Amino acid sequence: MLQLAGIAVDAVSVGGLETCIQLPGYDLAIDIGRCPRSSVYKDTILITHGHMDHIGGICYHAATRGMMGLEPPTYVVGPEYTKAVSDLFNAYRRLDRSALNHKLVTIGPGDELPLTNGRVARPFRSIHRIPCQGYGIWSTKKKLRAEYMGLPGVELRDLRLSGVEISDTVEAPELAFTGDTLIEVVEREEVVRKARLLIMEVTFVDDRVTVEQCRSKGHIHLDEVAERADLFENEAILFTHFSGRYRGWEIREALRKRLPERLLSRVTPLLGSHE
Repeated sequence: MLQLAGIAVDAVSVGGLETCIQLPGYDLAIDIGRCPRSSVYKDTILITHGHMDHIGGICYHAATRGMMGLEPPTYVVGPEYTKAVSDLFNAYRRLDRSALNHKLVTIGPGDELPLTNGRVARPFRSIHRIPCQGYGIWSTKKKLRAEYMGLPGVELRDLRLSGVEISDTVEAPELAFTGDTLIEVVEREEVVRKARLLIMEVTFVDDRVTVEQCRSKGHIHLDEVAERADLFENEAILFTHFSGRYRGWEIREALRKRLPERLLSRVTPLLGSHE
């Protein structure tokens, strides 16, 4: 379990094999991968796109929750995938002879999904070989307006009871996850640059795969990140989705050699499956 910018992250991600980003503090996961055992306890799964390594375990997740007597989960997909995911569940119902109860929610860029504790999730368009959307998570809090600061609690209460709006709603981007994407998402999406914690795919890290080859696959190369080092305002950054060809020491060495210190100091590579 990682703690990054005050946010707990339990993640597995290897390019082409499996990606599941669990966020225990939010009671959700982004992508389901092959359904890691601990992900069964996540009620809500935000799906970025339809590649097997990101969505392959979705029916198994629903079946396991049903077997364990847990509440039906909620799966959130972009509009391009609603019918296909429904068809997938129907096919598995015929195979499994079980209900596979779940709720399927469709949202896309411009929509939002209410979460717990006043948070909201909003998708944004990522740039991949097939339709893909990342997700930003914002906290929403009430902040007392400046003109009422310093007033006694009794006066504030009386103002509220009389119908005076004494607070403004303030939003702050807590987390962004890019899904699979080209590097341009950093330039296009403010939440990617400003979220307290950014979780971003960086599939290739050295010259064994060139930037051009990487882009043709719809992914980010470490050299593209280095070129844009000054864009990242995040407190912490988790790099995920490294190609399975790399060992942990190779990834760490590439980060050390290719990233400027002002960015490297905030970066954590997800290496569990590469050691």
